[in-house]
Amino acid sequence: MASWCAARTFHIPPINAAVLHRRASWAAGIGGVSVAGTAMLRSSSSKRAMPFLCMSLSTDTRINKEAVSTEKAPAALGPYSQAIKANNLLFVSGVLGLVPETGKFVSEDVEDQTEQVLKNMGEILKSGGASYASVVKTTILLADLKDFKKVNEIYAKYFPSPAPARATYQVAALPLDAKIEIECIAAL
Repeated sequence: MASWCAARTFHIPPINAAVLHRRASWAAGIGGVSVAGTAMLRSSSSKRAMPFLCMSLSTDTRINKEAVSTEKAPAALGPYSQAIKANNLLFVSGVLGLVPETGKFVSEDVEDQTEQVLKNMGEILKSGGASYASVVKTTILLADLKDFKKVNEIYAKYFPSPAPARATYQVAALPLDAKIEIECIAAL
């Protein structure tokens, strides 16, 4: 762990209970970086000590990472995993409306493909130790944004309240000319 502290102090007052009680302090941490500082007030004067800043940065980049796969969902179409468990999250790759046994689309209909996508996603979630209820974020890719309402009606049946955060985009093309692809992140 690397760390540094910087202090520029003109006057450091003696610490006593009264000063400690009036001390203004703060601390924050984001993604392995933590910052803490304190501004102390002198009890007998209006002179103020300059705040100090201490920061520690973790250089430990080890991630507990494990591939998740199931034969109950279509195999990956390229050099990627159906899903990855990383620490306490499950990242599910984009899922298409393919029937696992045949590798073909359930139909050309966006409603049928949406239903199949969500069934396939459910199998991957289950294989990774998660469920629809543990999904915190989804991304929906549509070949035609005009299908948004149809997709929403089916999607709403799978995710209990509160529904996951979500982004939906129309894209120029999807793999195998799919009508829809959905990826998600679930908490474990």
